[in-house]
Amino acid sequence: MGSDGRIAVAVRRVLGDLAAVMFPPVCHLCGLPLPPGERFVCAACVSGLPRTGYHTRPMNPMEQRFAGLFPFVRATGHFFYSRDSQLAQLVHDFKYRKFPGLARRLGEIAGTELLAAGFLSGVDVILPVPLHWRKLALRGYNQCRHIALGIEDASGIPVADNIRAVRGHRTQTALTREERLHNTNGVFGVERADEIDGKGVLILDDVCTTGATITAAATAVSEAAPAAKIHILTVGVTF
Repeated sequence: MGSDGRIAVAVRRVLGDLAAVMFPPVCHLCGLPLPPGERFVCAACVSGLPRTGYHTRPMNPMEQRFAGLFPFVRATGHFFYSRDSQLAQLVHDFKYRKFPGLARRLGEIAGTELLAAGFLSGVDVILPVPLHWRKLALRGYNQCRHIALGIEDASGIPVADNIRAVRGHRTQTALTREERLHNTNGVFGVERADEIDGKGVLILDDVCTTGATITAAATAVSEAAPAAKIHILTVGVTF
């Protein structure tokens, strides 16, 4: 690196340090400055997010949603989600306000807790639900992949991209459960199925409301790789 390059690096470092002093990072929920070592959400707000505890309960409400729709081993949603909840604020920030690092942090939190509880036992690979290329181009990133990377940070389980969005679909917000299932039918395909056949795969989405998106992704995996052992995880799940 020449002298001009070293000067440019030094200037960027100084400007970064100055910005950190003038505009210190704050918690996305309470707005207070984050203590050293904490990222995006302070420890107090993290502890206040309501956990479902579903991973400790056989045939929990999450598993009941998917019973009979496709074969799976276990399913859980880690935090309770509602439109006016603090988790909804975090989801909005990492989906629409360009904070993919926040998605990764929530994945790390959930991954750490689920790893300690044994829920990730038997999982060989994490498959985040993909975005269609048009939506990916508009958003700039797939928030589910960043959540998955956070789980990988916590657990060491690798993230893969075997699930592909083969067609787009309209927004799910105002649709009934039946309409959502129809809207997502055939949305996903699987590439290199031999890589995941016979393995424990964790299909990951950000929020489960009706479960239509998860159902479409899991159905595609089970049809392409029938020996895959499917586990389901979402960061948030509706009551």
